[in-house]
Amino acid sequence: MLKYFFSVFTTFVLIFSSTLAQNTGTLRGFVTDSLTGEALVYANIVLENTSIGVTTDLNGFFSITSLPPNKLYTAKISYLGYEPKEIEINIEPGKTKQVRIKLITASYQLQTIEKVGERVKENEKNIGLTRISIKELELIPKGVESDVMRTLQFMPGVQSTGDVSARYYVRGGSSDQNMVLLNGVSVYNPFHAMGLFSILDPEMINAMEFNKGGFAAEFGGRLSSVLNLVTKNGNRNRFSGSGSMSFLTGKASLEGPIPGGSFLFTARKSLFDNILKKYLNYRDAPFDFHDFSFKANYSPNSDLRHTRINVFAFGSKDKLNNNGTLNEEYEWSNSIYSANWFQVWESPVYSEFNLSSSNFSGKVIPLNSESLARINTVNDLTFKMDLTYLFSNKDELKIGFSVKTISTDLFLENPYNTSTSVDEFGASINIYSKYRLLQFENFTGDFGLRLNPASLSKGNHFFEPRINTIYRLNPLLSFKAAWGIYSQEMTALSSENEVISVFEPWLIVPDYLNTPSAIHYGAGFDLYLASNVNFNVEGYYKILKDLIELNNKKYSSADPDLIAGSGESYGWEFQLKIEDLFGFNTLTSYSLSWAYKDIKGWRYYPRYDSRHTGKIILNYNIGRDWYAGMNFVISSGLPFTQMEGFYDKLQIDHFNNSWFIFESYSPFTILSSKNFGRLSYYHRLDLNVSKKLKILYSTFHFSFDIINVYDRKNVFYFDRKTGKRVNMLPFMPTASIKMEI
Repeated sequence: MLKYFFSVFTTFVLIFSSTLAQNTGTLRGFVTDSLTGEALVYANIVLENTSIGVTTDLNGFFSITSLPPNKLYTAKISYLGYEPKEIEINIEPGKTKQVRIKLITASYQLQTIEKVGERVKENEKNIGLTRISIKELELIPKGVESDVMRTLQFMPGVQSTGDVSARYYVRGGSSDQNMVLLNGVSVYNPFHAMGLFSILDPEMINAMEFNKGGFAAEFGGRLSSVLNLVTKNGNRNRFSGSGSMSFLTGKASLEGPIPGGSFLFTARKSLFDNILKKYLNYRDAPFDFHDFSFKANYSPNSDLRHTRINVFAFGSKDKLNNNGTLNEEYEWSNSIYSANWFQVWESPVYSEFNLSSSNFSGKVIPLNSESLARINTVNDLTFKMDLTYLFSNKDELKIGFSVKTISTDLFLENPYNTSTSVDEFGASINIYSKYRLLQFENFTGDFGLRLNPASLSKGNHFFEPRINTIYRLNPLLSFKAAWGIYSQEMTALSSENEVISVFEPWLIVPDYLNTPSAIHYGAGFDLYLASNVNFNVEGYYKILKDLIELNNKKYSSADPDLIAGSGESYGWEFQLKIEDLFGFNTLTSYSLSWAYKDIKGWRYYPRYDSRHTGKIILNYNIGRDWYAGMNFVISSGLPFTQMEGFYDKLQIDHFNNSWFIFESYSPFTILSSKNFGRLSYYHRLDLNVSKKLKILYSTFHFSFDIINVYDRKNVFYFDRKTGKRVNMLPFMPTASIKMEI
């Protein structure tokens, strides 16, 4: 298969290489930080007095083809938080000019704004795509501390079920329909402390791309969204380190140069339980968790072919130990190992190879409690290869394939001491291609196709076509549209009856069920009201088929553990973004959405369905390295199942030898239609003030946050046994300090 793939692609390159006009030239290279050598993702490169420009990709790489030769160009390079730079470049016919551009950190942290006339179509994003650099991530109020998953909850179209969970739900899809990629590797349970926080420490993240729908053909295996995270490479010029402490964790990092490259090591550990008690309504929270990451990269500056080789390792572990034997205990862990090779070739081709292993293990230990035993392991081994060809007319063709083997083990116990054990192993082969149409001034398009010749489960879609287009009516107004088919062969078991989900066990879709699938429709427009004011509107419609649900009416061993259902979701998202207005940066959004599920003919709202949601993020550069920020969220109530009444239920304890029944009665709840009721409106305001201070050879970052400033009593749930109302987070001040050397 691999040999055949290479042969086809090589033949393709030889045929189309002849189309390269010898009277044009190419400019390509990397943009990096001058002090650390770190790749600057989404940096803008614009050629002065032309409409030509690009942004760097997740490797900090850019390429501009079909440039008229024998001409001196002035390239302008800009990036958030860095001094803009201009360089002069002479393009020769039939030659490729390769450069490494280093930007200097600015003394002020303001957004660099391009003129509208210099905005180019390559800089525009496909529908549903949000790009966030680490600089932008640092400006969002932290709460207890920065968290990647909680940051997503401030995006339009993303819903949460409360303050106590970092799980997120995208455009009417369940949480297991969201793919999380760390350096291209799938993460199966990216949460600490029963889902309260993410295992992904922002200290190691360089950039993130979040796609809420209509994502390209190279991404598969999920129905709703893709979160693609790329870690930092480390300082290639000098050794440095940092340490920080918050009310939740302690962190440390170390980075520095190695021959031909650099390395980065990060570690984080839980320190205090008191802050977790507020998340869990003052119940005991004896959590102990930690995570670490290590990355080493080889990328010699003298190599004009831009070779980059990365090795990466990540691990996390959670443990909840209860001293008393009447309480259950929990353990779960993640481990990731990967090797990546990125190469730019002499011909207009660049390639990327990735070999990875992702593993998850979790279990519930009942001890003498009433909890049920659960054990789950997932082992994922994946090889992936991507090849990208750049045409002389600026179009791009990307071809790739992946081979994946997955084994899952699942052990479940029910209240009647009957256990279920499912061991699955499968392999899948995926081939995908994407053609990016960039040659036209006012129209761009991504046309992709994903093929699944070998699948983990049955009933999978062999063809998954994808289309994403942008039409620029004028420099200020762009229209967008997307359509695609998606499938998901892995599913996580979750119950809407669980208030807090410890972990959601993963398994391959069993043979007696079809593979879940989705069809995405999306359309919208981008309007630039000024050079720094953008108004965006997106509408979407999503059809979900063969959704996997737990069978809550399994009465015998012959009944299936899982059943199939369907669903649909649709809505509108409005977003207004203002950058650098008298030192202010704001993001305001409103979402109007509907989500439904249909299980065995019963149609209901899932627990994450919220009709109206409004969000505001505001940041202000006070000056002298002082910053202030706020975020405000308001949403209509989430669905819940109402109680209609009680009756005394006969409890039969046991039979004795004389066949006498020891009987007792206890109240039994009569429930109304599932999720037919609605909780009250939710709203919350958070504030943040931060300061950066340089003392001798060290830099200190101080941050003070207030969660729920006006102490809003947002209802979380009602205890059915006691009738007690349980609220979400109260007024809570937090602080953190970070030192960099």
